[in-house]
Amino acid sequence: MKRVICGLAALGAATLGLSGAARAADAVTLQLKWVADAQFAGYYVAKDRGFYKDAGLDVTIKPGGPDVNPEQVLAGGGADVVVDWMPSALATREKGSPVVNIAQPFKRSGLELTCRADSGVKSPKDFPGHTLGVWFAGNEYPFLAWMSKLAIKTDGPPGVTVLKQGFNVDPLLQKQAACISTMTYNEYWQLIEAGMKPAQLVVFNYTDQGVATLEDGLYALEPKLKDAAFTDRMARFVKASMKGWDYAQAHPDEAVKIVLDNDTSGAQTEEHQKHMMDDVNRLTQGATGALDPAAYAGTVKVLLSSGSDPVITKEPQGAWTHAVTDKAGITAP
Repeated sequence: MKRVICGLAALGAATLGLSGAARAADAVTLQLKWVADAQFAGYYVAKDRGFYKDAGLDVTIKPGGPDVNPEQVLAGGGADVVVDWMPSALATREKGSPVVNIAQPFKRSGLELTCRADSGVKSPKDFPGHTLGVWFAGNEYPFLAWMSKLAIKTDGPPGVTVLKQGFNVDPLLQKQAACISTMTYNEYWQLIEAGMKPAQLVVFNYTDQGVATLEDGLYALEPKLKDAAFTDRMARFVKASMKGWDYAQAHPDEAVKIVLDNDTSGAQTEEHQKHMMDDVNRLTQGATGALDPAAYAGTVKVLLSSGSDPVITKEPQGAWTHAVTDKAGITAP
């Protein structure tokens, strides 16, 4: 009898062990485009609120920075999925890396060109003869497309002089440039927090100018999507992430607190993150997570219109898929 009981106990332990293994969370590593801030609140909220855990996932979120190229991290195996802007992703794909858009949490663009009112720039026709700050590393292409649309050269007078802008607003504050690149949710508020008044600024939004491109999409490597298990893992990740974004919409103050808790640098402030969260929520509002094919086509059209060092030279093929969002039960627009 004793041997039978021991045998049953051993069998029970083995069964529990197998059950525990079956319930083990699947690891996912997400590489962000930038540092921990409200631009990525949905992912931090999903992790903090247990949405990833509920989906059977163990998610590691890796902050980015000025020296981090998400596409290189992805290609090198340092992440399963990355956040990046579509111009950068399409350029990378054309150069041979099989990156593909699997989801699009950001529905709208937040890119702007913000000018000093005292620079004399009141409309785009005033750009020639001025110095304009522009981000590079793939973020310059919407600007180049816009200048091409305006028939303004970007190699100095009589066109514009392009200043390779760092990720700060110093060139405008110090009058090194008439205009600089800003995001609605970040650098614009840095200018206001530095003491500038809205009346001292003239803002040109890329969407209003008809040259906006998709930002902050989720990208994975195309060959990995041939693995049904990987696609299932990404589907659960995207669905839980969108739940995080929905929660950030409904609870912005809590989302800010979660972001600040994940800021290991201690550089973020509550005031700035609240401004960011409000504006980021405007960009994600109404998004399901599934890429809108019309928005994708609009981005490609803008990029192909650039006459100066275009980001892509031909219509991309296979650059996006609904396979992941379909698996997640997310309806495309």
